[in-house]
Amino acid sequence: MNDIPNRSPNQRGPRKRRMRPKPTGPVILAKPSEHVEIIPLGGMGEIGKNMFAFRYHDEILVVDGGLAFPEEHMPGVDLLIPRIDYLLEHQELIKGWVLTHGHEDHIGALPFIMPQLPRVPVYGAKLTLGLVKGKLEEFGLRAGDFNFKEVSPDERIQIGRFFVVDLFRMTHSIPDNSGMIIHTPIGKIVHTGDFKLDPTPIDGKTSHLAKIAQAGAEGVLLLIADSTNAERPGITPSESEIAKGLDAIIGKAKGRIFVTTFASHIHRIQSVITAAEKYGRKVAMEGRSMLKFSRIAHELGYMSVRDRIYTLDEINHLPDEQVLVLSTGSQGQPEAALSRLAFGGHAKFALKPGDTVILSSSPIPGNEEAVNRVINQLYRLGTYVYYPPTYRVHASGHASQEELKIILNLTNPKFFLPWHGENRQQTNFKWLAESMGHPPQQTLIVENGARVKLTADSISVDGQVPAGVLYVDGLGVGDITDEILEDRQHMAAEGVVVITALVSREAPTVQIVSKGFVKAGERLLSEVRNLVFEAIHTGVREKKRLEVIRDDIYYPVKKFLRKATGRDPVIIPMVIEG
Repeated sequence: MNDIPNRSPNQRGPRKRRMRPKPTGPVILAKPSEHVEIIPLGGMGEIGKNMFAFRYHDEILVVDGGLAFPEEHMPGVDLLIPRIDYLLEHQELIKGWVLTHGHEDHIGALPFIMPQLPRVPVYGAKLTLGLVKGKLEEFGLRAGDFNFKEVSPDERIQIGRFFVVDLFRMTHSIPDNSGMIIHTPIGKIVHTGDFKLDPTPIDGKTSHLAKIAQAGAEGVLLLIADSTNAERPGITPSESEIAKGLDAIIGKAKGRIFVTTFASHIHRIQSVITAAEKYGRKVAMEGRSMLKFSRIAHELGYMSVRDRIYTLDEINHLPDEQVLVLSTGSQGQPEAALSRLAFGGHAKFALKPGDTVILSSSPIPGNEEAVNRVINQLYRLGTYVYYPPTYRVHASGHASQEELKIILNLTNPKFFLPWHGENRQQTNFKWLAESMGHPPQQTLIVENGARVKLTADSISVDGQVPAGVLYVDGLGVGDITDEILEDRQHMAAEGVVVITALVSREAPTVQIVSKGFVKAGERLLSEVRNLVFEAIHTGVREKKRLEVIRDDIYYPVKKFLRKATGRDPVIIPMVIEG
C-alpha cells in the first residue's frame, strides 16, 4: 500500500524558505540620531603612539596603546606615550581592549597605561601577547595580573553589548598582524591596522581580503586606514624580494657580515638567519631588544633556527667567512651596537676593511642625519656598506598607493578617516580617495584628541578631549613638561653658569662654575665676580632678603654676559646666608 497521499496536479509541495538577501548598506540597529564616537588618542598627524577609543552609549572599546621615540629637540627624554585622561575619566565604561600587532608603536605604552585602567579583557594574537608579556616583565609587572585573551588574527570577538569585532589577517613586517571590522549599532567600521598587500610573504600567510570585500559588499560606514606610504606610487615590494637580495649579498661576502634591522622585524631576521645558515655562517645577536624579540618569537614558533644563536664571545675567534652578527642600531642611535661598532666603542668587536655591513631598514623621519653619519663612518673604515634605496635590502611594511586603492575599492566606504601618518601623508591619502571612481562622501583629517561623531548619515568633529604626549624620562612619567624641555634646550644651546654666593658681613665668598658656555678667561670671571660682590655688599648694607639679592645678581650678570659674549647662558645664582 502506498503511504504517499494522492495529490492533484494543481497542489504545491511545502513552501521553500527564501534566503534573505545580503544587506547592501549599513544595517541600522539604532535610531537615526544615535552615534559612535571615535577618539584617536595617538597616531594622528604622527608616526607612533597609536591608540583609539570607540564609544557607543555607555561602552568603550580601546584599540592598541603604542609609544613613540623622542625627537632631537627633546634632550634626556627616553620615550613618548599617549595621554589617557579621557580613559581615566571614563574607565568604568571600558569593556575590552584589542591589540592589532606587536610593534612598539602599538603596544609599547601598555606597561605604563594598563596598570592605571580596569582589568578588562585584552585580546591579541599569540605573538602579540607574548611580546606584551615580555614588556611587562621588564617593568616588574606580572602578566597574570591582567586579563589577556589569546585570539587568532581572524577571529570574532564580542566586546560588551554593542561592539562585535571581526579580525582579519593583514600582511605587515611582523607576524600575527590584524585589521578589524567593528560592527556597531549604526554600521560597520573597517580599521585596516598597519598593512601592506604582500602576495608572497615569508610565512606564506597572505592578507584576508575576502573579509574586507564581504564587508564592502554589505556596506562600510567608515574606513580608518594606514596612511604611511600614501605619497609613494606603485606597490610596496614583497618581503620575499628582500630575502633574495639579502641572500645574494650574504652569499658573495668574503669577510665578516654585520646586519642591522628593527628588533621586531621577525620576518627580516628569519631571512637573514636562513641565508647565513645556507652559506655556513654562525649567527650571533647584539642588542637587548633584538635578543628579547627573537627569543619570544622562537619560543612561540614564529622563528626557526637550524643551528642556534651564538654569543659574541663564541664567534669572536671564528674565521671571518663564518661570522654573521645581527644587531640593533638601524636608526643611528649613539648607544646602539652599530654606532659603537662604527665609532670604535664596542667592547668585543672592531670593524675592519673587508667587513660587510647591511642596514636592512630605512630611517624613521627625523633620524636621517644620524643614519647618514654612521654610513659615512662605515665607509671611512673601509667596509662594504649596503643600505636602501641604493640597494634592495629593505621594504616597507606599509602599503603604497596602488594597494591603498585596492582597499578603497574593496570597502567602498561612505566616510573615510586617514590615520597612521603625518599630516602630509594623511592629506595625500585624502586626495587619493577623492580621485577614485566612487569616492567617499566625506573624508576627515583630524588631530589626536578629536571627538569624531559618526552617525549613519554624517561624520564630524564634535569637540576635543585632552590628548597629547607624556614624556618618559628615566623612572619619571609625565613629570617632564614642555617648559623643562625648553630649559634643557636652552642649556644645550647656550650653556649654564652657576654662581654660589655666601653672604656675610665679614667675608662674603663667591664661586663661579660654567659648563657648556665659553672658556671663560680671568678677566671675564673677574668682572662677573665684581658684579656679584657689589650685589652682596649692597644687599647686606640695605638688609635685603636673600631672594632680592639673588635677583640683584641674576639680572646684571645676565646683561653683562650677553653684551660681553653675545651669548645667553642659563644663569643659576644660589645665595646662602653665612
